[in-house]
Amino acid sequence: MTSRERESTAPAKDAGLAPDAGFAQYLAAPEGPEAPAGHVGPDVPIHAVTADGRHGPVTIRIYGEAPRRAGPALVWLHGGGFVSGGLDMPESDYLGRVLASSGTPVLSVDYRLARDGVHFPVPHEDALTAWFWTRRNASGLGLDPELLCLGGAGAGGNLAVGAALYLTDAGKPVPAKLLLAYPFLHAELPPPAEGLDEEVMATLPRHLRFTPEDCVRNAENYIGGPVSMASSYAMPGYADPSGLPPTAIVACEYDDVRGSSELFAANLERAGVPVSFFLARGAVHGHLNHAAGSPQSRPVLEFLARELATAGSRAPISIE
Repeated sequence: MTSRERESTAPAKDAGLAPDAGFAQYLAAPEGPEAPAGHVGPDVPIHAVTADGRHGPVTIRIYGEAPRRAGPALVWLHGGGFVSGGLDMPESDYLGRVLASSGTPVLSVDYRLARDGVHFPVPHEDALTAWFWTRRNASGLGLDPELLCLGGAGAGGNLAVGAALYLTDAGKPVPAKLLLAYPFLHAELPPPAEGLDEEVMATLPRHLRFTPEDCVRNAENYIGGPVSMASSYAMPGYADPSGLPPTAIVACEYDDVRGSSELFAANLERAGVPVSFFLARGAVHGHLNHAAGSPQSRPVLEFLARELATAGSRAPISIE
């Protein structure tokens, strides 16, 4: 057991909460609620490989060709509350196509979902399986292993940070940079620093909300028990982030989870970890999936592309 693999400091939630409609929507549809169609994205070379993991094979879909000169690449983990989503969702496929078309290969990971008896640490270990496979095979793929980045959206952001914490504790090579889009890092949501516009939030469809009740139920389902049981690798927002690599974080203006990103960014800054923080104005949680190809998603993808291009440098803290 490494130093961070201990009980989370998150307080336990009342087990008597009524079932929540938002979590039920995700649980009912493995592909995620109302995932849009039609945003195919740029035409880039795509092929799949299989990595052997502790829990069986893990599929990794590789977007883009080997660059002429070995450079950064991104190992990416989709979101979906740990219970939905996959390689074909826009948050995974469209993002992979766009970033690969800009010159950075993307390796998208088909980790096991927390359904049908699957719980932590299975998705966490699938993420590590993909990371170790990519490190071992980077040179053969024309990639620089020292410039490999790791990231994800929502629950995938959680998996990325949890994997990076493990790598730090285990003395293994860490990513050159973490790239996180509206990550779900705390079982119980810290409030956003400047609050939320409740009038706007009230107009959002239920599937675009990710309420405190949703977060607790997603965490409990992922962990397989109360949140007080969570390892710091399962709910990494409660861990000491010292030793993590430079981190780029996208938060959304109209997102119940925004406070999780803000608190994590502040903790990174206190720990001396370089942070780039981008607030996507007008955006909602999951917008890289629900609004893929829209004008709202373009600034976020451009931010991620810029951050990838500077992988390996310890840039100063920046806020956008």
